[in-house]
Amino acid sequence: VDAKNLFSLFFPQVLLLACAEDLECVPGFQQKVFYIEQPFEFTEDQQVLNLKFDDCKGNNKLNFEVSNPDFKVERDGSLVALKNISEAGRALFVHARSEHAEDMAEIFVVGTNEKHGLLKEIFKIEGNFGIPRQKRAILATPILIPENQRPPFPRSVGKVISSEGTEGAKFRLSGKGVDQDPKGIFRINEISGDVSVTRTLDREAIANYELEVEVTDTSGKTIDGPVRLDISVIDQNDNRPMFKEGPYVGHVMEGSPTGTTVMRMTAFDADDSSTDNALLRYNILKQTPTKPSPNMFYIDPEKGDIVTVVSPVLLDRETMDTPKYELVIEAKDMGGLDVGLTGTATATILIDDKNDHPPEFTKKEFQATVKEGVTGVIVNLTVGDRDDPATGAWRAVYTIINGNPGQSFEIHTNPQTNEGMLSVVKPLDYEISAFHTLLIKVENEDPLIPDIAYGPSSTATVQITVEDVNEGPVFHPNPMTVTKQENIPAGSVVLTVNATDPDTLQHQTIRYSVYKDPAGWLEINPTNGTVGTTAILDRESPYVRDNIYTALFLAIDSGNPPATGTGTLHITLEDVNDNVPSLYPTLARVCDDAKDLRVVVLGASDKDLHPNTDPFKFELSKQSGPEKLWRITKLNNTHAEVILLQNLKKANYNIPISVTDSGKPPLTNNTELKLQVCSCKKSRMDCSATDALHISMTLILLSLFSLFCKSFP
Repeated sequence: VDAKNLFSLFFPQVLLLACAEDLECVPGFQQKVFYIEQPFEFTEDQQVLNLKFDDCKGNNKLNFEVSNPDFKVERDGSLVALKNISEAGRALFVHARSEHAEDMAEIFVVGTNEKHGLLKEIFKIEGNFGIPRQKRAILATPILIPENQRPPFPRSVGKVISSEGTEGAKFRLSGKGVDQDPKGIFRINEISGDVSVTRTLDREAIANYELEVEVTDTSGKTIDGPVRLDISVIDQNDNRPMFKEGPYVGHVMEGSPTGTTVMRMTAFDADDSSTDNALLRYNILKQTPTKPSPNMFYIDPEKGDIVTVVSPVLLDRETMDTPKYELVIEAKDMGGLDVGLTGTATATILIDDKNDHPPEFTKKEFQATVKEGVTGVIVNLTVGDRDDPATGAWRAVYTIINGNPGQSFEIHTNPQTNEGMLSVVKPLDYEISAFHTLLIKVENEDPLIPDIAYGPSSTATVQITVEDVNEGPVFHPNPMTVTKQENIPAGSVVLTVNATDPDTLQHQTIRYSVYKDPAGWLEINPTNGTVGTTAILDRESPYVRDNIYTALFLAIDSGNPPATGTGTLHITLEDVNDNVPSLYPTLARVCDDAKDLRVVVLGASDKDLHPNTDPFKFELSKQSGPEKLWRITKLNNTHAEVILLQNLKKANYNIPISVTDSGKPPLTNNTELKLQVCSCKKSRMDCSATDALHISMTLILLSLFSLFCKSFP
């Protein structure tokens, strides 16, 4: 029983919106929405419904497709069951296509209770099919409108009825889609109550419209209503499935068991999710590459899960041309029927490596030659590994497991080539051992999988030959140290050096020579290595640092070419009291009217070392003249103070002073302190007059002496 028949049981004069027909031919299904009651069972060859399709041009090459494969549509539009069916689903979709037009009809299967509920909703019936009683004078049944209808517009889609025939009464329609945005989609004939749509509707934009209908008098005053009018947009399959979450990349470990889930592909369809318009089914259209099997993967048509379907043996990364597969995935709506719309995306699947291949040396024995005394890389050990070079399953770790007791060798991995770089880190000695044999193993950074183990090919032997070279003689000890007193006479013996040749098998002779002697104080016997002095050793020399004089000597063997060894000699010089003390300062100034007659504090220093330095003894030499003019007073071991005994006239004075150190024997320095007596005015000292006076007196004395000498030839 379709909706038209249900409605006509009570109101045969009213046409349901979905059954409204245009006066002129409109291509497509003449009725697009049907409601049929679910029987206990659809029987084979039972005619369920009659569909009417007209392309207005003769229906040439008309063809029907049904969403449920258990039904078919005959050429005359009869919907027929192909077998006994107890459950047909909630809805069927029939797609019709001719040479000039195509359209979609929807058939909703409802149960008996649902039918009664539908009648109660439409007709507002109270109780079970009793005498209908209208609550209002306005009857506004729900309207169903398929989206994407073709012109012409406006198109009548339903009718509102008023049971009260008030003269001059008019219908008025309002709400979203009428006088609210989007405005002007629907309108109503104010006299007849016919509702029409003015343009194509899009369910994905707006799926439902809630309008209000009221009846007004000639003045516009409401006399009945408002009553709610629901308009629902029926979904059409006008949106393709879309994959929005790309890129899609999945990983699966090589050797994974059949049925391992790799990833999930999910598409989105903007159509009504409660209909087959958004019922998606997934399929793999293409696999690249096609080896070792063209069907490496399977996708669950409903969930979109991609799983492996080949045996673990075929899922071997090392035997594949490439570890990357690309699948073109199709999502089709309408439950995967041919009439469904499709969308595609590419899924990239990477076969991840696991450590199922141990590294193996390319040969069992490697050879290396190195000169004694040399360090650095001597050989590169090569290995092969079939695992992924970008992982720890490929990267090698080398270990010396035998033959390296002195830790003279080390091995490291070249990160670019994965080779083992064997190096000498401690110089080898040919005279101790001319040959070395190392046993080396190689493993991966990552552990091997449980059923794989390292074999004999993961170990190798390295034979190392040490070449003899002419090594330079070696001084014993080095550096050499000796203590001598400074000022020993030239020709004194300092010590005899000793150098030996490491090349014990070559029986070579050794000659000695001076390499660096900064002060030129030393010589060496070229044959026996005796070091002697050629000059006096001076501890106070600038070439001596911290009482130590350093010289370098060479020992040269008789090899071809000769080899040289260098020895260092440190001579510690003991101090001798050979430096007189020095006095500072040597100039002092004082005012001629000074009240404080303490002229200057003198200090003494000595280049020698204690005890040949302080305490110093300060004394004044004998003063000329009848009066003593100054005195000197000791302040401490290194300083003394000069004091005037009276004010002096402006002049320059030389004060004779002697300072003696504490050495044995002591040394004395007889020197003079120059004293300038200056005039001082307003805190300013003027010593120029004393200089002039001093110069003038000197010139007078020189002139007198010259005249005296001329008088006595």
